[in-house]
Amino acid sequence: MNVQQLSEFIVNHWILSLAFITILGLLIASEVRRKVYGVGQLGPTQATQMLNHEDAVFLDVRNDTEFATGHLVNARHIPLEVLKDRVTELEKLRARPIIAYCRNGQRSNRAAALLKAQGFQSVHNLAGGINAWESAGLPVRRHK
Repeated sequence: MNVQQLSEFIVNHWILSLAFITILGLLIASEVRRKVYGVGQLGPTQATQMLNHEDAVFLDVRNDTEFATGHLVNARHIPLEVLKDRVTELEKLRARPIIAYCRNGQRSNRAAALLKAQGFQSVHNLAGGINAWESAGLPVRRHK
């Protein structure tokens, strides 16, 4: 394919081309953000292994309403909006790995970065959040 054919394709399929460029930009931005924050991303299987073998702690950073709809068993709950003010509640967990999660992994990525900035060494983000956890068929505690 030469430059002229590529140009013609872009002109004739501008919506498709725009969608491709947008998705590519979002993927690049996501990778850059991950590198800048310096937070490891764990899938549900990796998180479970870390919980079982390294005594990791789950930190749910969703709001109270979201937490009440279901959460990971034994998860600590500190909403992202107040995490900076309540980070001292996690001091005694500093030696253990912390796995932050939210609904889809965006807010928890910010929470994990905040904890890293506060000097916590082993902080991770549950990639895909509780949605990925449930999709993997793993248990969620629901209140009746």
